[in-house]
Amino acid sequence: MPEPAEPTAEEIIRYDKDAKTRIATITFDRPDYLNAPTIAARLRYAELLHQAGIDDDVKVLVIRGADDDLGSGADLTEVMRVRDAADQGPRLAEYRISPDDVSYPPPGSFRNGATLGQWYANPNSGIRGLQDFKKISILEAKGYCYGWHFYQAADADLVISSDDALFGHPSFRYYGWGPRMWWWAQTMGIRKFQEMVFTGRAFTADEMYDCNFLNSVVPREELEAEVEKYALACARNRPTDTVFMQKVFFEIMKQFQGEYLGSMLSGVFESMGGSVRPDDGDELMLDSVFGGAMNQGLGEAVKDNDSKFPDDWALSKKARKKARAAKDAKAERKK
Repeated sequence: MPEPAEPTAEEIIRYDKDAKTRIATITFDRPDYLNAPTIAARLRYAELLHQAGIDDDVKVLVIRGADDDLGSGADLTEVMRVRDAADQGPRLAEYRISPDDVSYPPPGSFRNGATLGQWYANPNSGIRGLQDFKKISILEAKGYCYGWHFYQAADADLVISSDDALFGHPSFRYYGWGPRMWWWAQTMGIRKFQEMVFTGRAFTADEMYDCNFLNSVVPREELEAEVEKYALACARNRPTDTVFMQKVFFEIMKQFQGEYLGSMLSGVFESMGGSVRPDDGDELMLDSVFGGAMNQGLGEAVKDNDSKFPDDWALSKKARKKARAAKDAKAERKK
C-alpha cells in the first residue's frame, strides 16, 4: 500500500481568530507525530505570527497543541533527510530560496552548518518569531513541551501549563545545543538551566513554575478555562497601541540582556557540533544514528539512550509513569 500523503502546512498549523474578542489561536495539529511541524509548517507559523502582528483584529494570540501534547519538537527525521539528500530543492526551500542557480555550501565547510544555525536566529525561520511579535502571546503547555515547542514557550509572553507537562530539549542528550539557550538561561535562571543542560533531564511543570518560567499551573481538565481567563483579561485591558508600546519596552530590555546576541552565539556553537569527539564511544552521536551502527532513527536512539539515566529523569512520559508506579508500590510496601 502507498504511504499516506504528508499533511500540508495548513493542516499542521491551524489558525483561527475571533474579531469580536480580538483573540487569535494557532493550533499545532499533528498528534500522530506529537505535533512535530515540518519545515513548511514552521515557515507557515512564522508567516502567521507576522500576519497576526499586523492584523488590527488581533490583540492576543493563543498558541496550543491538539490532543495530549503541545509538542515534542520539530520533525528531525525530515530535517536529517533533507540535509543528506542530493536534491538541494527541499533544503533551500527552508530559506525561501529557489534551487535555480543556487548552490548550498558543501559538506565540510563551516557555512554548511552555520547557515542553518544563523537562520534559526532569524524570526522568519519560525524558530524565534515570538520574540518580535508585538501583540500579547499566551502559550498553553501540556504533555510534552520539548525542542522547537520549548522555544515557543520561552519566547511567549505568558505560559499557562497543565500539571502533567514536561519541559526541556532532547538535544541536550543527543547533541548538546539548542538555538535559544541564552534566553532559556535568562528565563529559568542559570543554575537550574545548567542542571537541565548537563543532565539532559526534562523538568516538570511544578519545577518550571518554581523557576518563574510559568505563570500558572492547573490540572489538565482546567487548562483551557485558565488560558481563556488570561486571554480575555489581556484582550480587555489597555488598547492595542499601548500593548505595542509595552512590547517595544520589553524588547529593548531583552536586547540589553543579550537575547539576539545569545541566539547568534548558540548558533555558532551548534554549527560546530560535528567536530565533537566522543569520550569512549558510548555517547549518543548523531552520526551513529543516521547511517551508522545504530541506524535506527533519532526517536528510537533517544529512547534507547534514556535507559542510561534514572527513570524519573527519562524524557518519555511512559518511563516516568513507570518510575512513579514503582515508587508508589515501594511506599505502599513500607506501610
